[in-house]
Amino acid sequence: MFGSLLVSLALAGGATQPSDATSPKAVVDKHLVAYNAKNVDQFMSFFAPDAALYEFPDKLLAKGLEEIRKRYAARFSEPNLHAEIVNRVVMGDKVIDQERIRRTFPDGPGTWNVVTINEVKDGRITRVWFIVGEQVLDKK
Repeated sequence: MFGSLLVSLALAGGATQPSDATSPKAVVDKHLVAYNAKNVDQFMSFFAPDAALYEFPDKLLAKGLEEIRKRYAARFSEPNLHAEIVNRVVMGDKVIDQERIRRTFPDGPGTWNVVTINEVKDGRITRVWFIVGEQVLDKK
């Protein structure tokens, strides 16, 4: 289902954004760098004060900087945390990333397949929707 959405967006003219520092693509790129550096202050600096995180399509996970920070603080303590972009579509103020995230789950280390839809306005991330895929534990 989501794969066909990505193809449809790409075929509909998923144009790239200007390369300035506040373009949606540039903001999400810098946000990813802060995520992989586990720099919570830098990571949070890319969110608008009233930003919200959702499980796709509309289940609210966190709203506002304090709730978002709490959500990520524990995750940033994981020693193997790292996100890799597998595929990306940029369309207007939306950056849609298919990601492979390396992390430590309660059952051990592994990877997690996630799609994020980042909405960026005025150089800040205002909303993020997550489509959570399969978690695959490392073979022992």
